[in-house]
Amino acid sequence: MKPLEAPPGAFTLPCVPTPDDIDENGHVNNVVYLRWAQDIAIAHWRSRVPPEEVAKQAWVVLRHEVDYRRPLMLGETATARTWVGEASGPRFIRHVRIDAPDGTMSAQTVSTWCLLDPAEYRRG
Repeated sequence: MKPLEAPPGAFTLPCVPTPDDIDENGHVNNVVYLRWAQDIAIAHWRSRVPPEEVAKQAWVVLRHEVDYRRPLMLGETATARTWVGEASGPRFIRHVRIDAPDGTMSAQTVSTWCLLDPAEYRRG
């Protein structure tokens, strides 16, 4: 996938690796990037929607596509940016780009999220 470019005004969060995030290769483990992508998606949603509306809806991921480009090391604070792309009914494409401190892309995700009624989801 070609590198994503965050649009102006994309929601931003810092990503600070902890010692538990470092794998046997000495850099941030791949699953940590996915956790960060989920964390920023949830933070973005909660920053835009009142708590009473958040309680009425639930997001689930249907698909993640991840590209890893530059490893992050302990002590490097990355910057994650997210924005919403195409919508199709209750499904939305969400983009996340995680940049290393030097501005190079460390990882990016394109995910399909689906908005559900929590009561329906719990019956599942």
